[in-house]
Formats: sequence, C-alpha cells, structure tokens
Amino acid sequence: MEAIFSTTMAELASRSMSSLVDRYLKHRAAPTQEERLRSLERLLLRLRVVVEEADVRLIASQAMLHQLSILKKEMYRGYYTLDIFSCRAHNGEDRRKDHEVNYSFTPSEFNPAKRVCLFRGNSRGAGQAKLLEQVLGSVRDTIEDMSEFVIFLSRCPHLHRQPYSMYLLLNKCMFGRQMEMERIMYFLLQEESAPGAGEDLAVLPIIGPSKVGKSTLIEHACEDARVRNHFSQILCFNSDDLKAESVDTIRDGGRIKHQNCGMGGGRTLIIIDQLLDIKESLWKRLYSDARCGTVSGSKIIVASRSDKIASFGTTHPLRLQFFTREAYWYFFKVRTFGSTTAEDHPGLTAIAMDIARLLNGCLLGANIFSGLLKANFNLRFWSMALATLGNIHQKNVLLYGERFVDAWEFEEPAYLRRAKKTSSEYFVIFSAYQTCSAETEAEDPKTMSVHDLLFGRVRPPAEFKVRALTSHLPPHYNYMFHCGMQALPKELSSS
Repeated sequence: MEAIFSTTMAELASRSMSSLVDRYLKHRAAPTQEERLRSLERLLLRLRVVVEEADVRLIASQAMLHQLSILKKEMYRGYYTLDIFSCRAHNGEDRRKDHEVNYSFTPSEFNPAKRVCLFRGNSRGAGQAKLLEQVLGSVRDTIEDMSEFVIFLSRCPHLHRQPYSMYLLLNKCMFGRQMEMERIMYFLLQEESAPGAGEDLAVLPIIGPSKVGKSTLIEHACEDARVRNHFSQILCFNSDDLKAESVDTIRDGGRIKHQNCGMGGGRTLIIIDQLLDIKESLWKRLYSDARCGTVSGSKIIVASRSDKIASFGTTHPLRLQFFTREAYWYFFKVRTFGSTTAEDHPGLTAIAMDIARLLNGCLLGANIFSGLLKANFNLRFWSMALATLGNIHQKNVLLYGERFVDAWEFEEPAYLRRAKKTSSEYFVIFSAYQTCSAETEAEDPKTMSVHDLLFGRVRPPAEFKVRALTSHLPPHYNYMFHCGMQALPKELSSS
C-alpha cells in the first residue's frame, strides 16, 4: 500500500512539474505587445519598400494593380494601428508627468496629453491585443503572398526617377488612385479598333461625391506627357461654361488647356467637369458636334456627382470613393511630417491624429492643415491648431447638427474662432471658389492667408477673401474662401 501511495505521489508530482514547465514555456513563447509592435514595424517597412517602388513604375496589368491596392490597404491599416498604439503609450507617459507641461491655452477636451488617441472604452485590454494580433497576421500573410508581384514588378519600366522620400512623390502622382489613374490612361491611349468618319466617340464617365478628387484626378491625367503627346488639343468645360443656353457646339465655350498642333494627329480630348446633371438635350448637341468635328481617336471624359451621366458612357463608368480613415491618416501624416520621421515625435503624432480625425476625410482640409503644421513644427502651435479646429467643429455641430462635416467644404456659413481672440465676433466662411490667376489674388489687399485667419491678430474688414491653397498643378488654381465678420447666433452665444 505504501509503495502504491509513493508511486502515485511521484506521478502527481511529475505531472505537476510537467504542467508548470509547459505553462512557463508557453508563457515565454508568447510574444509581448512590445515585441508584436516591433514585428509589425519591421513587416511594414518591407511592405512600404515594395509599395513605394510600385508607385514609380508603369504597371499595365489590371491584376497587378488590384494586388497593389491590396498591399496599400494593408500598409495603411498597419501604420494606422502602429501609430494608435504609439500615441496611446505616449499619452500614458504624459499623464504621469502632466504637471511638468502647461496646456492652459488648450481646452481640456482637446488636450492631447489628457486623452487616449482614437480609443474608446471597449478597445482596451484583450480587445487591443486581439486587434494588434489580427493586423500583424494580416500584414504577414500579405507579405508572404507578394513574392510573384515583386518578380513581375521588376520587369515594369520606371515612370520617372524615384524621389528620395514619399512626400515628394505625392506632388508627382495622385495619392491612392493608381488603379483609377491607369484606368483613365488606358481609356485615353487605347487606339480605335475601326477608325472612320462619323464613328461613335469614346466617352468615359467619372462619378463621385463632391470633393472626392474627380477634377484633381483628371488634372493629373492631363499633365501626363503620354496624354499630351497623344492629343493635339485638350478642351475643358466646367459648370459655368454649360450654363449658357447658347452653348450648342464645342466651339461656343470652354477653354484650351493644352494645344500642340505638331503632335497628336489632330486628336482632341474634351473634358466636361459638371457638378450636377447635364441636360440630355445639351449633351446630345455637344456629343453630335464633337463626333462630327473631331478626328478619329478623339475622346471625351465627363465628370459629375450625378449617377445619370453613366448612360452617356461608351464604357463602364469610373466611380470614386473617399479614402478609408487609414489611407487618409497615411496621406495626412506624410504631407505633414515630410522628410521628418513621425515616429521620432510621438507627441506631435498624437496631435496630428486628432486633427486628422476632426478633418473627417476632407482632402482640402488635409492640405491646408498639413501646410500650417509643417511650417510651425512645435508642440505649442500644433496643440493650438487642434484646439482651434475642435472649437470650430463643436460650434458648428451645435448649430447644424449631423449635417456639418467640416468648415472647408460646407455649403452653409461656417463659424470660425481665432486661437488669439480679438473680439466677440466670429469669422464666417460664406462660400468657397477657385481662381486661375495666383498673381491677381496675391496682390489684392483684402486677401488673407489661412494662418492669418486662424492665428493672426489683425482684425480684417467686414468682408474679405482668404487664399486657402494654391494647386501645384498648372494652371495653379487658387482655392479661395469668401469670408466676413459676424456675431455668433443666439442659440450658440451662451454655449
């Protein structure tokens, strides 16, 4: 009996020790959150090398372009997740030494040192670990699947000499729209299979909501040397050109964007950029005139918010959607930090993420604020910019409710408050428009910059203009705001 008892105890002891060893080894084998974040950072670097190389190559294969869009989506998601965890860690450290920093000029609800960036109560603990594990696994699987893509990519010719940083590349290409750009280029450069007089004119409809980037995408396509060599003339019509009832032919309005009679075989590219609908009767007259008055190989691109223009096309319409929040953050971060590494400035990155969240996917707002922040690279100014933008968002949401998205593209008067308050009145953006001549607006004494509007001390006149942005693409449009001084509505004056 004693022998049996001794044997049983020895077996139990052995099993207990084995269980303890297994649990210890399992615990040691499981990577920590910091190790997972470092792994994700290394994988994203590998992924970014491939994506940035692909951005400067001419990829004709639609399958490769689709795979590239998947690689970019995973890269944006990975960096978004990495930056969220970085901001959370930094904000945790700031809370421990918050007494050393004075944020008295920033309202507490927009104080980046007192908030967990982009996290909610149900995103803590196990939920965060699960999110990180999912993103890490997805990025790892994507990299394992891209070996054939890299091989085929090496055979694609370069578009131009690769710049040394992604932020320079953004000035040369349309961010996040490579598939759409190649779709347009294929349409424009495709030779007609059966040329002849009176044949149908190829039409590509581009459909998308306001400010999604339709006009900018077309501008980038028109600036491509291949397009300028393929067409002898590029004619552009906007909404104002088509308002006149007398517009019956392509010679009655519009402007010549490009003309080179020595090349292009006499082909004409007609761009019609219309905000809303085009009357069917007007479209039929313009199309008939263009078909009879242009040579074989001429093309039409028509862009609008309205889905009705899909019926005008001779090919499937190109539909544009807004960027995902991950892609938008990557765009904003690259434009804001430029050649500076965002990871070296976790405090500024946390503020930039909050600003990007308040901009809510607005491309014009991203370009405006990235320029402001990059020109004033310090914590105090960035915190002040966040507080100002938060105040703008708060006041206008109280006034307009869920209809308000952002002040820069809102179709009703938007109320702005300066960071340095000079009076009880608010600045109001009444409308937005664009002009062709940068020189004319720059010489106007009633024209202010966005920096002066938000952070200046001088009180402007009752009505004035603000130059928000100048496009880097010819003809270098100025994006302007018509502004004025106005008291806050009574329903908001006490809030």
